[in-house]
Amino acid sequence: MARSGLPEIGIEHRTEAHKDRDDYSVGGFGAVFARVRVDEDLGEIRVDRVVGAFAAGRILNPRTARSQLLGGMVWGIGQALHEHSVRDPRSARMVTRDLADYHVPVNADIADLEILLVPEDDPHVNELGVKGLGELSTPGVAAAIANAVYHATGVRVRDLPITLDKLLQA
Repeated sequence: MARSGLPEIGIEHRTEAHKDRDDYSVGGFGAVFARVRVDEDLGEIRVDRVVGAFAAGRILNPRTARSQLLGGMVWGIGQALHEHSVRDPRSARMVTRDLADYHVPVNADIADLEILLVPEDDPHVNELGVKGLGELSTPGVAAAIANAVYHATGVRVRDLPITLDKLLQA
């Protein structure tokens, strides 16, 4: 850097969408499986294990991809069992404005999470075959937990979060 006299070295490259992109589905795909325990006396739901298999094109950095997917799975557990936004019916303002009232999962709520990265070569997405992971792992977790709770209790809960009162109403 000192010899070049430049403050930084940078490179920019733009990639155009593949010509076939509009003719094919180019999104990421995933499947999530969950195992839960439900206390018969208290109705407490504990997630024992969550396994997610995801295909998101060519993975450039497996470590950060796994981290992104694990984080999304934790969010999905929170969505399924903890997070609940409450509005004041008179003013429509949020009553749960901070983490004191808005519950999110903590380390004790997270048991065994497993990520499987499924190799996928998608020549239609772009020249590198790279897709975004974003929140690919989040939505399937809540559905998998709801299905696991249904198989454990026989009660189908369709409104998140899954709470004791919803299990008892059925």
